[in-house]
Amino acid sequence: MYTERASRLTGAVVWTNTPDGPEARPVLPDGCMDLLYSEGSLLVAGPDTRAYVPEGPPRSWAGVRFHPGTAPALLGVPAHELRDSRVDLADLWPADRVRRLLGRVEAAPDPATGLEDIALDRAAQPASAPDPLLHRLVESLDAGRSVAATADELGIGARQLHRRSLTAFGYGPKTLTRILRLQRALSLARAGVPYAETAARAGYADQPHLARDVRELAGTTLGELLGR
Repeated sequence: MYTERASRLTGAVVWTNTPDGPEARPVLPDGCMDLLYSEGSLLVAGPDTRAYVPEGPPRSWAGVRFHPGTAPALLGVPAHELRDSRVDLADLWPADRVRRLLGRVEAAPDPATGLEDIALDRAAQPASAPDPLLHRLVESLDAGRSVAATADELGIGARQLHRRSLTAFGYGPKTLTRILRLQRALSLARAGVPYAETAARAGYADQPHLARDVRELAGTTLGELLGR
């Protein structure tokens, strides 16, 4: 079973996931990065460009999903270095520090709250402030504006926009646009909006365009995703 709630950290989501079947479900690209806890380990989920299928038998997870673009400043590592990967937090931070944080998570009322407390402490550090343009960048692309129009709106060149996107999101703004559009489409389809209308409202050229993007980014069909 998957549950989530809004975090005390602005824009973040605190979530838990416990197995409810014999197979692990794929994690879809969403423009975000996560701080994770599972079975005595702290990990970081990098930005995905395709569906991520966990290896091995299903297991319980807790996590904090950061608002798109904000995790690299909190973690101190560019997003593109973690693209399409799950890494041990001890590979990014000193091992003794991670051991202390792990003890803190396991001593908390629940692991998700422990992770959230770590994220809040990290966000309070001056060096953890994200690029001030990122929120406007995500809002513009998620509203369906083109990359060129977004760059003009932000007052920066296309090359600088691409460079900042690699650091913050792990990929360029065109990939981020596709991933945000996919998430819009999934929200509409899950609400019962017909596929053709979902495609139009989410910003696709037509329903076949939606189907192709779902297949490329999620590795399956929209119908199969909704059935899960």
